Amino acid sequence: MVGATGEAGVWLVVDAAGERELSVAWPGGAITERSEIRREVVALYRAACEKLGVPAREEHAPEAGSRAHRGARSDHGRHAADPVAEAAEERPFSVVVRESSWSDHSDSEGSSFMEDIMRGRGTLQDYADLVAQHYYVYEALEEAAARFVGDPAFAPFHRDALARMPALEADLAQLLGDGWRDRIAAVPATEAYAARIREVAEEGWLAGLVAHHYTRYLGDLSGGQMIARRVAKQHGLDRDGVAFYDFSDLGSLTDFKNEYRAALDLLGASLDDAEKARMLEEVRAAYGFNTAVFADLGRAEAAA
Repeated sequence: MVGATGEAGVWLVVDAAGERELSVAWPGGAITERSEIRREVVALYRAACEKLGVPAREEHAPEAGSRAHRGARSDHGRHAADPVAEAAEERPFSVVVRESSWSDHSDSEGSSFMEDIMRGRGTLQDYADLVAQHYYVYEALEEAAARFVGDPAFAPFHRDALARMPALEADLAQLLGDGWRDRIAAVPATEAYAARIREVAEEGWLAGLVAHHYTRYLGDLSGGQMIARRVAKQHGLDRDGVAFYDFSDLGSLTDFKNEYRAALDLLGASLDDAEKARMLEEVRAAYGFNTAVFADLGRAEAAA
């Protein structure tokens, strides 16, 4: 999904004919609020599953309190006071994490700077500026990860193949030349972002580090793959220049992401409600830092 209007979602379709954008009307009709997008996307997903004859994942069941959810409960003769039914309907922590940050994620993707890159309107310099900010963020993130490498609770989240610094250095050399280190600088929001990651690491707060780790790496493994394809095609790049997004050493990205989400579920089971809430706030803060970085890059581009 690369865009949205009040009437439809805009999707990037990749098939044998190449890439194109497709507008798909919202199943429930026109919408007016950002919060309604998820509802309509879930409706599209469930309609697609029905059309294909495959079961929809339970995490996309109607939310508690919705009209569809109330009807389903009534059909099965269950009541809100039934603790067994409530426990069965408890969502996995990985789903809670994702949904808690959904609006923040949409905000970061919707920034004009990032939207230009995703839609193929950004320049090669815009992309190089983005890679430079990644360099500073991942420098802090991977330093933080190294501090927790001996913690068994962190092991399921971080593999050696996730390390991005060598790829970032190679990309910057390709994009900016041998003197690239003297040609890059962190925007203020990136400095604040990196400082927060280091602060979490200094505190020894594992759940906080996972909040930032999840936000960055799962994004790179998902929407980041589309960015890589678009940028490579637009600017005629092979692996050099977009190596940051190459996670082939991980093997199946789908399998890794599923394992990562399972690890999030286990982590959530070990946290009390207060710590869960604190971690969810840190996930939202991480998305907020991303949005601020894009905004700073947009201002710098406009001033250039």
